[in-house]
Amino acid sequence: MSYQKYIETNRKIADIGYSIALLSWDQEVMMPAKGAEARSSQISTLSVIAHEWSTDERYGELLHALAEDKSLSWEQKRNVELSLRDYEKQKKYNSDFVKKLSQTISKSFNAWQAARKANDFKVFAPLLKEIVALKREEAEMLTYETHPYNALMDDYEPGATVAQIDELFAGVKVSLSEMLDKINQSPQPKNLFAGKKYEADKQWKITQELLKKMGYDFDAGRQDYAPHPFCTSFSAKDVRVTTRADESDVFDMLSSSVHEGGHALYEQGLLEENYGLPAGSAISLGIHESQSRLWENCVGRSEAFWKNNFQLLSDVFPEQTKGLTAHDAFIADNIIQPSLIRVQADELTYHFHIMIRYELEKRLVEGSLEVEDLKDAWNEMYLKYLKVKVPSDNQGVLQDIHWSHGSLGYFATYSLGSFYAAQFFNKASQEIADLDKMIERGNYLPLKNWLNQNIHQYGRLFDASEICGKVTGEKLNFKYFKEYLEPKLAKVYQW
Repeated sequence: MSYQKYIETNRKIADIGYSIALLSWDQEVMMPAKGAEARSSQISTLSVIAHEWSTDERYGELLHALAEDKSLSWEQKRNVELSLRDYEKQKKYNSDFVKKLSQTISKSFNAWQAARKANDFKVFAPLLKEIVALKREEAEMLTYETHPYNALMDDYEPGATVAQIDELFAGVKVSLSEMLDKINQSPQPKNLFAGKKYEADKQWKITQELLKKMGYDFDAGRQDYAPHPFCTSFSAKDVRVTTRADESDVFDMLSSSVHEGGHALYEQGLLEENYGLPAGSAISLGIHESQSRLWENCVGRSEAFWKNNFQLLSDVFPEQTKGLTAHDAFIADNIIQPSLIRVQADELTYHFHIMIRYELEKRLVEGSLEVEDLKDAWNEMYLKYLKVKVPSDNQGVLQDIHWSHGSLGYFATYSLGSFYAAQFFNKASQEIADLDKMIERGNYLPLKNWLNQNIHQYGRLFDASEICGKVTGEKLNFKYFKEYLEPKLAKVYQW
């Protein structure tokens, strides 16, 4: 049994998986509303085929045989090891469950859209209840130690546990609360860009320029509008991003495009010859998020970034920016203000949004919270942690797309990503001479190339903790995020 046969099999399985991804992209970006029922069936059919192929006994025999092959290189052995781990996990699912979950998720997404349109959680709640029940069933099917949520997190951040995340967030909550208290006691800067209209088509032109500067290859990708910004990939040569526009907030669309561009650079940085193999896939969502947050925040919200890009903004919006400066843009882009919407949150309070979702998901999965009580629990936690009252379901429990996708176990990876990002950026700043000056000149390619070389090219060959150690010389350490954020906020709040 040859390694070449293994490659061919994996690529066929990947073809099905990416076909599902393409149908899902179309569903969110441009599918007509009446296509929903047929699309649900199409995705369900392909999901079952992908599951059957990835759990076929002959494929399992091939993996087991290759696992004993002493002639394989280290990378080949690692690919087989990871594929065998995936195979054994997939074998725990049955086709009926896969079909039911896929169909329910497709219906759930449409119900979420309808609920958003009606601004009424009750429209979405029945389907979400089905999703939660299936996810509880999935956790039992996969088996777990200590907590059922561990089984679901493993899909997104392999090896992460409730005990680890609880301990991390306990420290983060204290540290960020102290920082927030200090901000609340400081003179509050003004957003001099607020209260003006920024036409969506003009914002679009700016985002296109920023993505090009970052090194995003438009011959291997595209940008479109979607209700919830996201990045998706069908190969390293077809990686797509979406954004949305708020004509009252010019920073929202710019940040989301840079954020999704960071995700896209990761996917475009995977080696094309590893298509379908673990070596051609991203490590984890925490590491994936580290790439988007590094570009969005460490680069895109830096003063160096605005020194270079303010002219672009003022050229497109001369009246709205008249009399303003790059420093004014830097200040406005970094104001800390507790808010309702996660994707519009500042770098500090963002993590309270994540902690709230993590706690609610964990309770839903363990059964200590039911879907019927989710809205009230959400509103109570926002009042407790962020001191804001939730005025509507769209600004509260309906704002995120994740639960409609069945993505329970996902949210903690957003905070992990920010913490990894600060640690990676710290190391990049040490190894790339005058990185800050390069960003100020709009030369982002040395940073992109550094990320390609140190993270992207390896795919899943190393796990998250291993790649962090390989790149930075130590495990994930929250101190780098604090050391990155505090000096920036000191400029904004004149500490």
